[in-house]
Amino acid sequence: MIQNDYYSQDVHGPFQLISIGALALEEGGTIPDCRLAVATHGTLNARRDNAILVPTWYSGTSKIIEQVYIGPDHALDPSRYFIVQINQIGNGLSTSPHNSDGDIAMARFPRVRIGDDVRAQQRLLAQHFGIERLELVVGGSMGAQQTWEWAVRFPDRVKRAAPIAGTAKNTEHDLLFAETLVEAITSDPAFRDGAYANSADVIAGLRRHAKLWTVMGWSVDFFREDRHRALGFESVADFVERFMIGYFGPMDPNDLLCMAWKWQRGDVSRHAGGDLAAALGRIRAKMTVMPISHDMFFPPEDCRREQQLVAGSELRVLDSIDGHFALLGTDPAMVAQVDEHLKALLAAPVD
Repeated sequence: MIQNDYYSQDVHGPFQLISIGALALEEGGTIPDCRLAVATHGTLNARRDNAILVPTWYSGTSKIIEQVYIGPDHALDPSRYFIVQINQIGNGLSTSPHNSDGDIAMARFPRVRIGDDVRAQQRLLAQHFGIERLELVVGGSMGAQQTWEWAVRFPDRVKRAAPIAGTAKNTEHDLLFAETLVEAITSDPAFRDGAYANSADVIAGLRRHAKLWTVMGWSVDFFREDRHRALGFESVADFVERFMIGYFGPMDPNDLLCMAWKWQRGDVSRHAGGDLAAALGRIRAKMTVMPISHDMFFPPEDCRREQQLVAGSELRVLDSIDGHFALLGTDPAMVAQVDEHLKALLAAPVD
């Protein structure tokens, strides 16, 4: 088992590990003791109707989302709402390949789908907090995939939904890009029998992985405008080494592979026999879809096509040349746009 203190309370806390018991998975198999890492902000009211769920994205944990999007100056205001951040399965804080033992460790960790995350989250909210209906589900990237899944799978439990920079059905382009990320990690000779046994062996694989993210995660305009300088880096090489490799380098590769498999197969149309329009037609939540203008993973046109299949929904394009990685909070103007649109959505009446 890889030992990595990156996933500690010191780095990503405070969070609470909550067991929801055995979780049977869509692809078969079971996580016998599924533990979800949960961070909460604010107070649940007596009616239990002020709860907001924020799931996490690929590689991210509740900590970075808290630092960028939650607080009294944001739409996600703990003085008004009870905000529950649930880390997705496989992200290193919740049950993941690197922190599991025995039959589900590393290469033997079962295949987990976005739907498994959402069923686990629903169980936790109901059993641990007594929450049956959410004021809002909002998430970015893989968090957006989970937001779409919530709105389709549990239409009566979601009042409002805001998928940011993510689609309801993963595109072929996005699936192929994620495949290059997987290959960057698994092409290292140290990757054997479906897993890495020693974290010291994965430096090269994670460096390649980080460089691929650099190419696609930031837009062409980001580089043309020398945005790396505005972020405090003298050169692109310095930016790649200290920001990108510095970000991904401490992460567990087996956890990243678990999340990448999920990401590639995100698809709500399976709830309607492959008919995406029928699946999205199930949504009852008031929905605002927020793509990022220069995102090369989930471009606005892909998001627009899905949004148009959701009755009463709105498309609000977030303007940022930082592309997909603007989610990290590198562009304060885009964070302000997110707040503006979320405040409008939270103020909108719902049935």
